Amino acid sequence: MTIVLMAGAVQAQPKQRRVQQQQQTEQQQKKKNPSSAMSMRAQISFPTAVEMPEEVVWRRDIYRELDLMQDENAGLYYPVEPQGKQLNLFTYIFKLAQNGYIPVYEYPTDGSDVFTDDAKVQMKTILDNYHIYYEEQDGKLKVDNSDIPSSEVRKYYLKESAYYDQANASFHIKVLALCPVMMRDDDFGGEATQYPLFWVKYSDLEPYLPRQTVMTSSLNNAATMSMDDYFTLNMYRGKIYKTNNAQGKTLMQLCDGDTTKLSAEQKRIEKELEAFRKNIFGDPEKKDSLDSIAKMDVKAAKSKTKAPKSSSSSSSRRTKASKPKSSSSSSSSSSSSARVSVRRQRH
Repeated sequence: MTIVLMAGAVQAQPKQRRVQQQQQTEQQQKKKNPSSAMSMRAQISFPTAVEMPEEVVWRRDIYRELDLMQDENAGLYYPVEPQGKQLNLFTYIFKLAQNGYIPVYEYPTDGSDVFTDDAKVQMKTILDNYHIYYEEQDGKLKVDNSDIPSSEVRKYYLKESAYYDQANASFHIKVLALCPVMMRDDDFGGEATQYPLFWVKYSDLEPYLPRQTVMTSSLNNAATMSMDDYFTLNMYRGKIYKTNNAQGKTLMQLCDGDTTKLSAEQKRIEKELEAFRKNIFGDPEKKDSLDSIAKMDVKAAKSKTKAPKSSSSSSSRRTKASKPKSSSSSSSSSSSSARVSVRRQRH
């Protein structure tokens, strides 16, 4: 018995050492880079949606402008100031970036998005550039909740990617990045000036979003969902202001500043995406290319699909109507069987 107990104690010691070594490595990683350590733990605790595959046969990147004053997006704006553990989206992003859990990237003047190490920007630089009051103690930034400009962030720029995954034959719309836009009112009563603050990758932010909820209805206060589900289910609404193109121009620049052309172009792109989503699982015998499916008109496609049904029904009616004529002609032509059938009809 003593030999068995000693062997069990010897086996227990390596396990304890492994646990202690694992805890020490986690603490060292947290000291060096708290963002990576915390996100790893958050990804284990809060599993999120599958990432977009690198190789897809069809993909289109789109930039939208989310107005938080609209009812569909109002859940991201309220509460303006934290109420207990409930925070709005910008306050949540601000606190995560301030404590070093997620990196933020600069918003260049041309409106592009570059997520490289050279494009990373420090939160202290953002606080200084936009005159946000803060205190620095022992190398850490401290900002009171009242000094966080969450009430001024009334818009977001959102980058999403609509793609077709050929591995499981499914169509998805994946959010890629977010940019909070601060709206500062003019002292003389003019229009508010827009200040895009920074870009944040959705993959960096995604592990933390299940912890916060969004109210999705003003009539039913029990209708809530997590922020991650809100973006995964594409519950937001926003107008398209840019698509990825070779020139790197916005829709307003491509339309030469004409608002009527801009609205028409936005509607055209929305129809193309809807047509692609509805017709991607069409007739394989047609062998339409993915680009031709995207340009297909939904109404025209429906009318085309209905046309063969009407023609088939009319042809069936014609055949039914023509059957008695064929029988009478055949009876007059030759055989005695035709005479028998006629006599049977008379009886």
